[in-house]
Amino acid sequence: MKLKRTHTCGELSSKNINQEVILSGWVDDWRDHGGLLFIVLRDRYGKSQLLLSPENEKIYQEGKKLRSEYVVAAKGTVRARPSEAVNKELPTGEIEVLVKDLEVLNMSKTTPFEIKDYIDASEDLRLKYRYLDLRRTKLQNSIILRHEIARATRVFFNKENFVEIETPILTKSTPEGARDFLVPSRLHPGKFYALPQSPQTYKQILMISGFDKYYQIVKCFRDEDFRKDRQPEFTQIDIEMSYIDENDVIFMMERYIHWIFKKIFNKDIQIPFPRISYHDALNMYGSDRPDTRYGYKLFDITGLFKNSQFKVFENINAQNGYIGALVFPEAIHYSRKQIEELNNYVKHLGSKGLASIKYSNHKFDTGISKYVSEKEKRTLKEELKLVDDCLILLVAGTKIEFAKTILGNLRTKLVKDLKLFETNVQNFLWIVDFPLVEFSEEEQRYVARHHPFTSPKLENIEMLDHSPEKITARAYDLVLNGNEIAGGSIRMHRRDQQEKVFQLLNISPQEAQQKFGFLLEALDYGAPPHGGIAVGFDRLVMLLGELDSIRDVIAFPKTASAVGLMEDSPTAVTDDQLTELGISILK
Repeated sequence: MKLKRTHTCGELSSKNINQEVILSGWVDDWRDHGGLLFIVLRDRYGKSQLLLSPENEKIYQEGKKLRSEYVVAAKGTVRARPSEAVNKELPTGEIEVLVKDLEVLNMSKTTPFEIKDYIDASEDLRLKYRYLDLRRTKLQNSIILRHEIARATRVFFNKENFVEIETPILTKSTPEGARDFLVPSRLHPGKFYALPQSPQTYKQILMISGFDKYYQIVKCFRDEDFRKDRQPEFTQIDIEMSYIDENDVIFMMERYIHWIFKKIFNKDIQIPFPRISYHDALNMYGSDRPDTRYGYKLFDITGLFKNSQFKVFENINAQNGYIGALVFPEAIHYSRKQIEELNNYVKHLGSKGLASIKYSNHKFDTGISKYVSEKEKRTLKEELKLVDDCLILLVAGTKIEFAKTILGNLRTKLVKDLKLFETNVQNFLWIVDFPLVEFSEEEQRYVARHHPFTSPKLENIEMLDHSPEKITARAYDLVLNGNEIAGGSIRMHRRDQQEKVFQLLNISPQEAQQKFGFLLEALDYGAPPHGGIAVGFDRLVMLLGELDSIRDVIAFPKTASAVGLMEDSPTAVTDDQLTELGISILK
C-alpha cells in the first residue's frame, strides 16, 4: 500500500479546500459525465466524491475500470464543488477531491445484493453475506449506537461506584427457566459444563463476598425453541446491590435510563416512571408489559351476562370465568371477512374464538347482537361508555388470566393494524407486585414467576405454607412501549427462606444441594440483604435505535432457528473429537 489514509470519507468540508489528502474506502457509486469521472468513496465515517479528469490520462483510465465495492486509495486536492453541484444531503457535499494518484487495493466480485440502506434482499441472504450487510450505513450506525450505549453504561455505573466483574462462562447446569447449552469436559469424561443463562448465582455470591455494587455487560445463553426476535446468545446489563430495597434499585435504573437518553440523544426524559401493579396491568391492558402510548383498555363485562340468553356467556359465568371487551371506533368499517381474520388470530393464540358486535347509529347490529337482550344492550352501552360508532370485540374464557392475555394481544394487533400508536414517543413504566409463583398444569407443581431466588414480600412469608398462589413477590419489570427491557427482584438472603421456596417449587433438598449447594452454603456465612436487575441490552439498543429486530444490533446474529448462515453453524464434528470427549451420537 503506497497511499496511506490521511482523512476519513466523512470528515472533509470547505475548511479543507486546497488541502492535499489521501482517502481510502469502497467504491459506492461511479458516474461518467462525458469526460469527467465521478467516484463516490465510502467508509464507516461517510462518503466523499472523487473527481477524475482526462487531463490525467493514466489515472482517468484506471478510474474507468473501477466497479462497486472495489477497495481503493486516492490522493488528491480538496476543492469546492460548483454551486449547482452541492449535495446538501451529505456532510461532505460542498467539496470533492480532484484525484492525482489512485491505487486499487483490492477488487470485488459482483455482490449478491446492493450495498444500500434500503435493499430488496431476503434476511437469510444478508445474514449469509453478513460482512457485506455490515457495510451498509444503517446497519453500521446501529452497531455504533450499541457501542455508544455500552460506553455510556460503563461511565454511569463507574461513577456510581459500581465494580465491573466478569463471571464464568463455563459454569454449572442449574434450572433457570430454559434449557442449558451443555459443554462436555474432556478432562472429566461424562461431566458437562453449562453456558450461563444469566450470572444470577454468581452475582449473589459477589454480594456475599462484600462487593456491594456490581455490574457487568455479559453474554448469556438459552437453548430455546424457535421464537421470533430471540437469540440463543444475547447480552444483558447485569446489576446487583447490597443493603437496598426495591425503591433503591428502581431509582438507580431510572437515573441510568435518564443518563442514557441525555448522553446519547441529548434528550431529557421525565422520571420517576409510573408504576402499575401486575394485576392492574392485566386488568386494564391484558398484558404484564403493556404499551401505554395508546388507550383502548379492557372492559370486564362478566357480570353483565350472568343470566344471558347467549348460552356461551352464561356458561362462562356459571364457571366463574371472564368476559372482556375492547371498543375500537376506528374499526367500525371492518368487514365480516376482517372480523373472521381476527377470530382466526385469537384461535391461533389458543382461544376458542372471538365474539363481535357493532354499535352504529346508536344501535347494536351484526355479530352476536341477536342474542343480546334489550336490557343487556342498555347496560352494555353504559358499561362501555358508548357514544360514537364502534366495533366491540369480546373474548371469554374460564382461565381468567389467559382470556385477558388473549384480549391484550388483540388490542396490540388492532392498534398496529390501524396505525393508532404514536411514534417517536418513549413510554416507560414499572410493573410491580407480581405473584411469586404460578401453578403449572403441565408440570403439576408451582413454578417461579421470575426465578427461584426472588424474595416474597416480608408480610407474605407465612403464606408459603398454606396460600402460595396469593404471595406477592418483591419483583419489578421495566417496560418500554410494550417491551420488557429489564427485570429484577430482591433476593432471599437467608438460607431457611431460600430452602422453603425451593420446597414450594418441588425442588427436593437433595436436588437443591446438588444444583445450588454452593449458594446455600454461602448464605450461612453472613449474606447481606441484596437485590438487582438485568437489562436486555440487545432489545434496549433496538428500541432506542427504532429498529425492527434485535438482529439489527448484533454484529453476527443467528437466524430464528439458531443457525449461523455465514459461518454455517452448528456443524458436525469428527469422530475423533467425539471419541476424545467420550461421546457417541445416537442416529
